[in-house]
Amino acid sequence: MIAYDKTLLDNVYIDQEAYRLKESGFISMEQYQSLNHQLPRLKTQNNLFIRIGFFILGCLLFSSICGFISLMMLATRDNQYIYFIYFFSMIGFGTKEFMSREMKYFGFGLDDAFILGAIATLLTAVGLSFEENYDTNYLAVIIVMAIVSCIAYLRYLNLSLALLACFGITASLAYTTFEYLTIGKSILPFVMLLFSGIGYFISKNKLQNLTIPYYYNGLKLAKAFCLILFYLAGNYYVVRELNFSLSGGYYYGGVSPEIPFALFFWVFTFSIPVVYLVFSLKNKDRIMLWIGFLALCFSFFTFRMYHHVLPPEVALTIGGLVLFAFTYFSIKKTKHNETGITFKEDRFANPHAFENLQVLVATSQFGLKPEVKVEESPMKFGGGGFSGGGSNGEF
Repeated sequence: MIAYDKTLLDNVYIDQEAYRLKESGFISMEQYQSLNHQLPRLKTQNNLFIRIGFFILGCLLFSSICGFISLMMLATRDNQYIYFIYFFSMIGFGTKEFMSREMKYFGFGLDDAFILGAIATLLTAVGLSFEENYDTNYLAVIIVMAIVSCIAYLRYLNLSLALLACFGITASLAYTTFEYLTIGKSILPFVMLLFSGIGYFISKNKLQNLTIPYYYNGLKLAKAFCLILFYLAGNYYVVRELNFSLSGGYYYGGVSPEIPFALFFWVFTFSIPVVYLVFSLKNKDRIMLWIGFLALCFSFFTFRMYHHVLPPEVALTIGGLVLFAFTYFSIKKTKHNETGITFKEDRFANPHAFENLQVLVATSQFGLKPEVKVEESPMKFGGGGFSGGGSNGEF
């Protein structure tokens, strides 16, 4: 199923792990360079900015090819132009396959542009093919996006394809529930809760039993996506405003009304972030920890949207004081722990992050500047008496 040579692909993961060990201080630069020169591997680009540059170049190249073919087919009329859009998609998929198998590109930027361009043109062609039927149009597009993105990710291991697959599957289920079930609008949040919960446990189980690293990042992304979707599906603000929007209320103005089971959604909005934080600390899950913090912030935002208990400046001040106190006592409690929850630096993170932060804080707060040694002048003075520098009382 995977398009790449397995040996070269394995060497890419070995090189990435060796780089992490070098950055963390477990191996020296000489050891890493020796291993790096010995491993034949796929052509990949780890520098994000360079990869973005190649991606932009790939987009320009793909659009130029499509534009050149379009100029030659200007005489095409009626609906025949749709076939050329399908043809553009085939060009994108074919070029991506050639780059992966023959040119050995893996996450290089150029190949990303062609596979995403191929999917975009395919979805455009599908949408134009069903443009007469408005409801079928949307459903066909998101179903095709889900299927094609899943197959493309399993073959090319591109994380953007995994994200597209997650969005496509979620949108397909949500749209089907809302449009084709009589009580779809009422049960949509609970369907999303059930779907995201099942997806989370499936991805978590697959991660625990994974023996090869090829799909590890994709499963982590799917797990994080399910955590976010689970919270948003039960968030009071999202449920209330989305329900009002799907009912067409925003077209006529007004304020969204109260929703059924409001107490359940309010409890869910504030309890789930706490559950995320507790289980992330217990299971040492950093991604869940960050999602839990962000979800808690969004919960306070949700409360402020409907209940203005304090002025914004007072609420922000109190919130900052509480956060400072919690952070301070947490650091004091965990700074000496060798195991479990600890404030000691992670060697697999940037090992100099804390030192750099301390220097930046000291410089910004106290205006400290590094000492600069003044270069001595090549002209030597001295020996002067009362008559001036160097005169010694005589010419």
